[in-house]
Amino acid sequence: MSPTRLAALTVLAMLAFAGNSLLCRAALQHTPIDAATFTTVRLVAGAVALWLLVALRRKQAWRAGNWLSAVALFVYAAGFSYAYLSLPAATGALLLFGAVQATMIGHAWLKGERLAPAQLGGMGLAFGGLAGLLMPGMSAPPMAGAALMLAAGAAWGIYSLRGRGGGNPIEITAGNFLRAAPMALLLSAVAWEHAAWSSAGLGYAAASGALASGMGYALWYTALPGLRATQAATVQLSVPVLAAFGAVLLLDEAATLRLVLASVAILGGIALVIWNKRKP
Repeated sequence: MSPTRLAALTVLAMLAFAGNSLLCRAALQHTPIDAATFTTVRLVAGAVALWLLVALRRKQAWRAGNWLSAVALFVYAAGFSYAYLSLPAATGALLLFGAVQATMIGHAWLKGERLAPAQLGGMGLAFGGLAGLLMPGMSAPPMAGAALMLAAGAAWGIYSLRGRGGGNPIEITAGNFLRAAPMALLLSAVAWEHAAWSSAGLGYAAASGALASGMGYALWYTALPGLRATQAATVQLSVPVLAAFGAVLLLDEAATLRLVLASVAILGGIALVIWNKRKP
């Protein structure tokens, strides 16, 4: 894959990831749709859109993908939706991708990679920033929402790591969505008592599923084989910034000083971890 194509795919995927935060936050805060219904419509819309793409190629989507990746996708999507009931878009994206980095760096550690002194300092800075963001007090995010988003981030980190194995990205993503959709339907059945929706909320969920999720994840899975794990982790650090910028412009959300300082600490610390040379 040419560097230009790889860069273009990666940029589009990051924009899609930021778009997911904005669409979910807009739906859950500005329409009556509930988190379970949003998650279900999102995953079903993504599954349908991707199935159509695969069917046009005369392939069988169900044969691609796997159940472990589908479970990770569902846990991410459900945690993501429920977390955004209480979190601003920028704070949610920051927590999400902070957890993604911790998961991917932890995986590298388990695989035998060790951290240089500067990387250890960066990890301390990042976790200090996260602790500062979550500390009780003015403008701290709700703990339940933060915990759900951190769990979603860990699940997304697993999903990303599993996507580096190659294969047809559209077929793999379609297979994962087709497996995750029934899990979301079960969630909606369990939460039926609290079900609510509107045309706007359903539209946001469908756009999140078919475009920002389905197509965005296919683009990401296309780019992943061309990226080292550290590069894949690094580029995702742009998403909280994109989400914060979009939230200020589109959702009238304010960037608090606490969020700005935590962002600098977390993203700067993780950058130190990723960009410094690891010990052999």
